[in-house]
Amino acid sequence: MSDATIPTESADAEPTGTEAEADGAQAESAGAGAEVTGAGAESAGVEPTGTRPAPAESAPAGTGAAEPGLTEDETGLPPAALTDEAARLDAADRLRAKRDAFTLDDVIYLDGNSLGALPRAVPPRLADVVAREWGQLRIRSWEESGWWTAPERIGDRVGRLIGAAPGQVVVGDSTSVNVFKAVVAAVRMAQERGAHRDQILVDEATFPTDGYIAESAARMTGCTLRPVAAGDVPSAVGSRTAVALVNHVDYRTGRLHDLPGTTAAVHAAGALVVWDLCHSAGALPVGLDAHGVDLAVGCTYKYLNGGPGAPAYLYVARAHQPGFDSPLPGWNSHADPFGMASAYTPADGAVRGRVGTPDILSMLALEAALEVWDDVTIEDVRAKSLALTDFFLRCVEDYAPAGRIRSLTPAAHTERGSQVALRCADAGEVMAELVRRGVVGDFRRPDVLRFGFTPLYTGFAEVERAARVLAAVLKEG
Repeated sequence: MSDATIPTESADAEPTGTEAEADGAQAESAGAGAEVTGAGAESAGVEPTGTRPAPAESAPAGTGAAEPGLTEDETGLPPAALTDEAARLDAADRLRAKRDAFTLDDVIYLDGNSLGALPRAVPPRLADVVAREWGQLRIRSWEESGWWTAPERIGDRVGRLIGAAPGQVVVGDSTSVNVFKAVVAAVRMAQERGAHRDQILVDEATFPTDGYIAESAARMTGCTLRPVAAGDVPSAVGSRTAVALVNHVDYRTGRLHDLPGTTAAVHAAGALVVWDLCHSAGALPVGLDAHGVDLAVGCTYKYLNGGPGAPAYLYVARAHQPGFDSPLPGWNSHADPFGMASAYTPADGAVRGRVGTPDILSMLALEAALEVWDDVTIEDVRAKSLALTDFFLRCVEDYAPAGRIRSLTPAAHTERGSQVALRCADAGEVMAELVRRGVVGDFRRPDVLRFGFTPLYTGFAEVERAARVLAAVLKEG
């Protein structure tokens, strides 16, 4: 190791300021944060990054990303050891072939935590939807092409990735709209248990939209809003709490919060919990059913690769479905939508989460995108995610000049999502130069570099090269 170690800031030291991105984040199951060492890493087909296996006889072909304009001399460090290790890790990676399912180029793309790459199955599927289902069948496609049942059908596919049995997830609307539906409905259910429940707890470092909507929901339901640190929710919840809205993974730091423990604590106080899974679904096990989560929301354009503006999803646990009183009752969630009755009668099941006409084009693009998950387990994805982030942190530690960056991402696997956040005084300029050199992450004001690791298409050789490019930029700055 070089002496350019990366100091890690306190988990509670959040960067100041926020910048809007596409909707917020969070959730996981027990064991999802287990370290990828020994059997855990081997079961995922990924060599534990804490070990240094013997060199392979020959280095395998790269992952498809070309060297982005960097030579060994630009860092002043010999990269052979880590580049050789990256090659071995890529050769052992059982998810490596999944990269071919995506449309990628020589750019090292580490921004899948904001917008996932395009799956190759999507363009031909959309072409068929437009030309045949819409162009030829037209109105008949609501029935003959399965348009009407798409929200529940695709919801079940998402459900498999977040630990929800069929019939509990409906796809549609945006994350923001689903947060509103979930929080207001949760307050209504909680207040049926007692009118004294007049407080909404919200993760104080939440993605801004979640906070805005929680505040609006509090005004509408006669509640007060109480922002608390996500880790303090178990001790802050009390007899007056109606619902806690918590992010599973902090969108800036990548900190993974304790879903099982927090859910249990909220329930022990007689309240309900809503989890935002935007930065965890598709990156790690969530276990909604296993941990008794009440309601959850999330987007599909990050690790699920559904495309820009892809519809979000809403999870309503089966036990709560009869009492789920949506604040947005629409004709699509009516028990008899084509009866056109003036009085609203809610449908049974997850359909209660629907509102208006589904956005078919983006919804069916999402359905095609989810095909890449058909032969993938979320446990393998989690193991590779941890291996990738471990390896990136080690490479940055070896290559980066001392004192230029500071890690905001927890070192412990149990506290880490699938991104690495680095604090850097000139982060905006650094990220702009990284993008110019073919390494795409993103910048969060005022001083945070974010790098998202999507195990389905990110390789270890790309990670090592990205760290070297980062080091070169930091040395020049």
